[in-house]
Amino acid sequence: MRILEIQEVKERIEQLREQINYHNKKYYTEDAPEIDDFEYDMLYRELQTLEAQHPELVTPDSPTQKVGTPAMNKFDPVVHQVPLESLHDSFSEDELRDFDRRVREVIPDPEYVVEPKFDGLSVALEYRDGKYVRGSTRGDGLVGEDVTENIRTIRTVPLTLREPVPFLEVRGEVYMSHESFFQLCARQELNGEKLFKNPRNAAAGSLRQKDPRITAQRVLDIFVFNVQQVNGEELHFHDESLNYLKRLGFTVSPFYKKCATIEKAIEEIRRIGEQRGTYGYSIDGAVVKVNSFAQRELLGSTAKFPKWAEAFKYPPEEKETKLLDIEVNVGRTGVLTPIGVFEPVLLAGTTVSRATLHNQDFITEKDLRIGDTVILRKAGEIIPEVVSVVSHAEESETFQLPEICPSCGGPAVREGDEAAIRCVNPECPAQLVRHLIHFASRDAMDIDGLGPAVIEQLVANDLLKSPADLYTLTLEQVAALERKAEKSAQNLIDAIAKTKDNDLYRLVFAFGIPHIGLKAAKLLSDYFHTLDAVIAASAEEISAIDGFGGIMAESVREFFDQPGTLHLVGRLKELGVNMTSRTESRGQKFQGMTFVLTGTLPSLTRAEASEMIEKQGGKVSSSVSKKTTYVLAGEDAGSKLTKAQKLGVSVISEEDFLKMME
Repeated sequence: MRILEIQEVKERIEQLREQINYHNKKYYTEDAPEIDDFEYDMLYRELQTLEAQHPELVTPDSPTQKVGTPAMNKFDPVVHQVPLESLHDSFSEDELRDFDRRVREVIPDPEYVVEPKFDGLSVALEYRDGKYVRGSTRGDGLVGEDVTENIRTIRTVPLTLREPVPFLEVRGEVYMSHESFFQLCARQELNGEKLFKNPRNAAAGSLRQKDPRITAQRVLDIFVFNVQQVNGEELHFHDESLNYLKRLGFTVSPFYKKCATIEKAIEEIRRIGEQRGTYGYSIDGAVVKVNSFAQRELLGSTAKFPKWAEAFKYPPEEKETKLLDIEVNVGRTGVLTPIGVFEPVLLAGTTVSRATLHNQDFITEKDLRIGDTVILRKAGEIIPEVVSVVSHAEESETFQLPEICPSCGGPAVREGDEAAIRCVNPECPAQLVRHLIHFASRDAMDIDGLGPAVIEQLVANDLLKSPADLYTLTLEQVAALERKAEKSAQNLIDAIAKTKDNDLYRLVFAFGIPHIGLKAAKLLSDYFHTLDAVIAASAEEISAIDGFGGIMAESVREFFDQPGTLHLVGRLKELGVNMTSRTESRGQKFQGMTFVLTGTLPSLTRAEASEMIEKQGGKVSSSVSKKTTYVLAGEDAGSKLTKAQKLGVSVISEEDFLKMME
């Protein structure tokens, strides 16, 4: 019987390690968590408990023996001279008292500092002679990632300290405020992008961008909370070091308190917990630290945690309430989103009466029905969500999202494996701003000066209800907009008029047909030559185009079968927008050849090179195979170049390519 019990423990430990490693990768590396912090903490705590009971089963590769995850290959590695340790977690006040007892076995009269535990990405900043020289992520605590330029874009990071300290390394937490998070989500929705789940993952994903300009647009912030190394200053206490950091120009923890006993520390932790819903940023706990650096030296660290600090994790607050109704909103990308309306309930410091129910799959999985008693909580202390159903109301019915768009009355369809149900009417008013932004974008109609802000102004003033309305705008209407001078208004009117003569493929792409990108729009335009011919073509005729699949063909057919589409096309035709392909007759230089483009070319964009190849009868592919004729490689060419070399495919430079064109 004993052997069976040990075998069960072994199997459970392996199962937990596999689950935790999977969720570590989703959280730390991909910035796309699938479970909330509390669920993760409970898995981790169970593994810790089992390993403590059976130390013979502990292995070096167990998640309990590691900090974070290894640094990605995306950035250069940085070796931390002073490790960036993680903290041991407590989930009850009694566990904090146990921490205090362990400290008092070494230090009879410890003084503590309590401060909030920010929910972001831990980083180290280095300064020489008062100048910022390097920034890095924690990684696994020993080796992180060099994100110097990305951290430089954070406005609250001082690039020059107020005193020329010979050398200083500090540790801080990069985070995204709730306001910045909601603004980012609004932009992502407008662009049809996948939304970040919470501010922590938005901050981590933003800091790991290869292009610092993208990081700068995300409006990140930082709290600095620790001195890792310093030359030129003697520091003896943690609260003294925080005051020193403030003096140098850093933004430190907005509140921290010295506490003479653990009971005073617990009181402060309770106070922070009661207030955490009112902060403009996310915290997931509080930290208790021994104040004296000399006492910290005596206490030391385990292989993973310092013995002089403990993190307290607040449990997610959950409340019962009643689901009064389910409203269906149409987002800017046409997605129908069910919104639960609840009896108001106080959660994490704010009153909650509405929460997204995500999609039909979520409703079906939870078996949500109007009138149900449900449990609500706030994910990441910010976004309310339904945890489970407590009980169904009498005679309640399963809820189904409509097949008709509640905004325009057009069909709402579920495409392929998508969880979302989407309205496909191009003139749906709920999607208007997003459609117009895409319609005017560079690869579409390329209307210079018509950015998102101007489009929103025009829609707000009831001047645009369809892309066709762009071509009826007058100088007086545009000039009357806020902050629009007559000269810039005239430039916009001229830019719009100029696009009437665009090639057909631009218009096809501007329609925003699902599954039809710029390349497919060109293929469609070149093959049928006129928009009338595209509209008249069957799905079978469309799928005959080389490079088109059945799903793409059906998507085109469904789009042009909509009355709203035909109405829009008719108006654009009346207003003089070109409906004919202007593609020149194709040359024969690259007939039967397949090119793959990789890296950054010296003078040509990929779009320009692709167009040149296609005009000479060649084909551009996204992947390298034995059938590839040439790989056109530029600077920073990656795995495609390596694969071409392995397969023996000819690799050419831009100079070689231009000579072939002569």
